[in-house]
Amino acid sequence: MQVCSLNEVKIYSLSAGRSLPEWLSDRKKRALQKKDVDIRRRIELIQDFEMPTVSTKIKISRDGQYIMAVGTYKPRVRCFDTYQLSQKFERCLDSEVVTFEILSDDYSKIVFLQCGRFVEFHSQHGHYYKTRIPKFGRDFSYHYPSCDLYFVGASSEVYRLNLEQGRFLNSLQTDASESNACDINPVHFLFAMGTAEGKVECWDPRTRNRVGLLDCALSSVTADTEIEGLPSVSALKFDGALSMAVGTSTGQVLLYDLRSSNPLIVKDHHYGLPIKSIQYQHQLDLIISADSRIIKMWNKDTGKIFTSMEPEYDINDVCLYPNSGMLMTANEAPKMNIYYIPVLGPAPKWCSFLDNLTEELEENPESTVYDDYKFVTRQDLENLGLAHLIGSPLLRAYMHGFFMDIRLYHKAKMMANPFAYEEYRREKIRQKIEETRAQRVQLKKLPKVNKELALKLIEEEGEEQQVTRKRKQKNLPSLLKDDRFKVMFENPDFQVDEQSEEFRLLNPLVSKISEKRKRKLKVLEELEAQEQEEEEEPEGKASDAESSESSDDEKGWVEEVRKQRKLLRQEEKVKRQERLKEDQQTSLKPQFFEIKEGEEFRSFKDSAKTQKLMKKTLGDRLKLEEKLGTLNVSDTTVGSKQATFKLKK
Repeated sequence: MQVCSLNEVKIYSLSAGRSLPEWLSDRKKRALQKKDVDIRRRIELIQDFEMPTVSTKIKISRDGQYIMAVGTYKPRVRCFDTYQLSQKFERCLDSEVVTFEILSDDYSKIVFLQCGRFVEFHSQHGHYYKTRIPKFGRDFSYHYPSCDLYFVGASSEVYRLNLEQGRFLNSLQTDASESNACDINPVHFLFAMGTAEGKVECWDPRTRNRVGLLDCALSSVTADTEIEGLPSVSALKFDGALSMAVGTSTGQVLLYDLRSSNPLIVKDHHYGLPIKSIQYQHQLDLIISADSRIIKMWNKDTGKIFTSMEPEYDINDVCLYPNSGMLMTANEAPKMNIYYIPVLGPAPKWCSFLDNLTEELEENPESTVYDDYKFVTRQDLENLGLAHLIGSPLLRAYMHGFFMDIRLYHKAKMMANPFAYEEYRREKIRQKIEETRAQRVQLKKLPKVNKELALKLIEEEGEEQQVTRKRKQKNLPSLLKDDRFKVMFENPDFQVDEQSEEFRLLNPLVSKISEKRKRKLKVLEELEAQEQEEEEEPEGKASDAESSESSDDEKGWVEEVRKQRKLLRQEEKVKRQERLKEDQQTSLKPQFFEIKEGEEFRSFKDSAKTQKLMKKTLGDRLKLEEKLGTLNVSDTTVGSKQATFKLKK
């Protein structure tokens, strides 16, 4: 039994392994089982579940007890009893079977559509009746209320054969040149047929009139699909009263709601091969579509792929066992495949032991074939000195390298590198050092701009997290992670100027807190430098400066404000003195001026005074005007200032 997994969905292939020929005696079969491990470990779920050459169609009876399959060569039908896990009967036919249908709950009533335009009826004892239709048939459906068989094929007509009266009825005349597939809705019995022109015609069996037409060829061509030729309908399947799936010859599956002419989902297999089978899986709302190369399972609401399978041989038909996770396929090979997918559902009641078997396999996973082999590249072989083995049976080419026996690899590595133990020891020491580094305090990288503000926000965020954890509240978003304030920590124009007068007056306590943060920033920068240089030094003790500091009271806050004001006055006084020194040191150079028309020249002293006055600030000029008497500044009753000017003549 082989196990494969795709999208974390395990698929068990129950028919994997070598099969023994039929002509071997039981004694020789037992002898082979003793000698060959693969034959002994294989699971034969149903005895002789195969065809002589090729199997074309496979179906399950409505009661779930019988599995029927048709194939060649010679053309035959085989019925397998699931309660006995063996073949019940085999019947040979005159010509190959195109398709067949089980009309009863068991195997007692079967209809075969054959290649030579023959329609053959079988009862419980065997062959019952045989008739012919005018044109070659490709598919047929059974209408239970009226006991009519609807045949479609290489004709524009749909032939109707009534099984109650035993005669052909008036055929349905369609607009199609040929038809490939048909189906009848199980709820309201609407008859639908897929044509070679890529259209689906819907007919009402009660009035024998066409009630709808869908152009699937036009809808299957989307922006990302590449097709060659006109898509024709190759498969058709109803589900419920309103859902219908249509498969095309170019590899697309279209899911329709009968109330709309546009498809809900268009799923492409990307192989360009005709869709051969469509099945609905109701437990997980999946659609199982298959072409000759791949079986795909996808969600019918979203179109998302669930899993897929690619058998070794081409697929002719797919059958899903009802209400279970078992899938059967008819292939271009003698053996018919059986797959079990536990995610889709439990095993059928006649093989319930599969659930226990798969559970044991999941608990005790066996080693795969690749565990005993080592994958090496050509460079690895040259380093080991084994390049001369390329082309020998000791190396098996795979992708960009080779597979070699793991024992040979270990021997060659030991001879090529005798100091492997020292390398192993150094690697272990390095891993230990990395583990100790991971136990250190993890550094938080601070932004380049406004580092102190970022550190303050990080500290406040940590305190808020502790409070919210105690109160079991939701954490508020951080400013550092908010995109609206991202530029504040990236653009240097947003750097906070701590030396400005406004900052120092509005934040009187910021000096002490900033000193504390500066010390912490310095420690963080030193630790970052140590990490970059990868210096292995013993970690220092944490400073206890933080523990000695306590929050100031209101009195301390007032004193700090007064101190800041005093410092600002002293700094302003120093600036004035420096400004006066600069004015005294400036030496006047001779300059020539041009007198404008209408002005009188009085003296150079007046121009020098005006220039010196213009260099002064507005406050200094206002004080000078007050001294001269040309400006009068007074307080008003409201609390504002009133200034009165006297204009010069």
